Amino acid sequence: MVQSLLVLAPTFAVIAFFLIGPFNWSRRQTWTRAVTCAFVAAAATRYMIWRLTETVLPYPNDGANFYWVWFIFIVELLAVSEVFLFLILMSRHVDRSAEADRLARVFFHRHQSELPTVDVFIPTYNEPLDVLERTIVGALALDYPKDKLRVYVLDDGRRDWLSNYCEHHGAVHVIRPDNAHAKAGNMNNGLRISSGDFVAIFDADFVPYRHFLRRTLPFFSDSTIGIVQTPQHFFNVDPVQSNLGLENIWPDEQRLFFDEIAPSRDGWDVSFCCGSCSIARRKAVEAIGGFPTESITEDLLTTLSMLNKGYKTRYLNERLSMGLAAENLTGYFVQRERWCQGGIQTLYLHNGPLRGPGLSLFQRIMFLPMSWLVQYLVRITVLVVPIAYFWFGALPLHFTEVADYVSHQVPLLAAYFLLMLWITPTRYLPVVSSAVGTFAAFRMLPTVISSLVRPFGKPFKVTPKGSGNEEGVFDAYTFAWIAGFIVVTALGIVINIVPETTRIQGAFSPIAALWAGINIMVLVIASLICFEKPRRLFQAFKLDEAANVDGSPGRLVSLSLEKAVIAVPTETRFQSTRVRLALDGFEPIEAELRQATQRRGDISRSGDMRRYYLHLHFDLNGVERDKMIVKLYTGRYSQDIPDIDKVAVSVNLLLRAFGRTRTA
Repeated sequence: MVQSLLVLAPTFAVIAFFLIGPFNWSRRQTWTRAVTCAFVAAAATRYMIWRLTETVLPYPNDGANFYWVWFIFIVELLAVSEVFLFLILMSRHVDRSAEADRLARVFFHRHQSELPTVDVFIPTYNEPLDVLERTIVGALALDYPKDKLRVYVLDDGRRDWLSNYCEHHGAVHVIRPDNAHAKAGNMNNGLRISSGDFVAIFDADFVPYRHFLRRTLPFFSDSTIGIVQTPQHFFNVDPVQSNLGLENIWPDEQRLFFDEIAPSRDGWDVSFCCGSCSIARRKAVEAIGGFPTESITEDLLTTLSMLNKGYKTRYLNERLSMGLAAENLTGYFVQRERWCQGGIQTLYLHNGPLRGPGLSLFQRIMFLPMSWLVQYLVRITVLVVPIAYFWFGALPLHFTEVADYVSHQVPLLAAYFLLMLWITPTRYLPVVSSAVGTFAAFRMLPTVISSLVRPFGKPFKVTPKGSGNEEGVFDAYTFAWIAGFIVVTALGIVINIVPETTRIQGAFSPIAALWAGINIMVLVIASLICFEKPRRLFQAFKLDEAANVDGSPGRLVSLSLEKAVIAVPTETRFQSTRVRLALDGFEPIEAELRQATQRRGDISRSGDMRRYYLHLHFDLNGVERDKMIVKLYTGRYSQDIPDIDKVAVSVNLLLRAFGRTRTA
């Protein structure tokens, strides 16, 4: 009993530290973050010292297994190195909203004629009108003097219909004779035909909020600021949310970076441009010779090139735009493979983190693509270790007894998971987050390897977006790998449980069995992501506003560009399915009543249904459609998931495993 308590004492100490300290502290204070991250770093250091001195160095040179032990240790060392960099980053956090308020009061106090000119660039290649119209209309609706603002649609698709649309709306349609250097070349062409003091960039599927310039421009009062980046938020669900059946209860995959990591990077002055939803000083862009064309991720390289010239990137963590997340797994991997390849390309470039002039040692380290280089190798290695043990008897370390393992590794895992739950409470769950990373690893690890060998071997590829992209696919490649790992891992456990077939008998077996069981659970969740679920491209926004249908009052509970859902009293009746919908700020809209439903929750104490939900479909055109775009997409509404309901996530994953879903 005493021995067991001694073994678990380090884990209890970790839990006690978090219960007494961080869970009662504000995670926005620098000192609380620094103390907590230092504690986790100490736990990691203790573990790595034990690993090296007690489980690696004592291992005899007995052939292949000797090299296997060292390989596992080196992979683990890389993983811990990435964790240390993460801890350093997350030990700071900056919220620049108050600074934006203060700067804006001074910046916009001047006369309107003295405000700087702004060009809005919308680079596009093959996006359809139902994607582009929102971005163009939203950009034209920016709250800024119209004589100081010009919107440029940079069309590498050279489409006549888009030229006509731009002319009708007052945007400048720009084409060029070729598509050299993809997006970067397109924007450099835009620089040649424009002259604004600042250049705001929005991808074709991102809509700026009306106050975007009001919040970002004031930061340029500091002449050393070259770029202001804002987070990317989305109005549709990404394929991970959808395929796991977690549409309304799990945040999109990029929230961890944009909501938590990016503000911490800014606290260390190592923010970087993410392309869309950013604004740059033209003088700074010209100082680096235009947007860099050497990498397929011109945004990251723009930040590095500006740092070479003394210009910094600022990050304002405010929702100032909305766009389309990758709509299926094809787009998901096109996007991430491009980011991965572009990050690795910077290692080979004259203005990258290794060779770029003007960078401090800290900046060079923090701009290394460590996450791309390490995370997928680590995830695959984690899957392979129990398989190698059960099938070949390959120990990953010099193993003495379970107590040593529990005493050293469990405290580190507890410290890391508790840190993540504290520092990113609404963006992280260990099992789900691990499953998403594992799912991506099977496609991304080959991309990492190919990018290291031939960093410039693949050209820029546009993420498919919009209409015509609804078709879901089954990711057979990833599923085959996942299924294979599940089968081999499960068989390894079974074979070594049955006395007649057991191949391995050793003290490490209980640890390996637990390890394998966790791997199987993670793999099963990862496998669910391979199955695309049918879903709508553009989701409606949830609202609660007054509305009127043929003179009958109701509440507007859901609205999109083509449909409204109105809650009305059950006694409401209509003469026809053709009705007139009255919304504040709009002319009466001719709509078709296609369905009236009653929701399970709308039951009075007497058992009577209290409301009908009318599903009204309409077709807006011209000015009224533009007004609806401005209403829905330029700042009044969002699809944010403010918190994680852990019970709901667990229930939905279980249901999804049996082919069913139940979203909140």
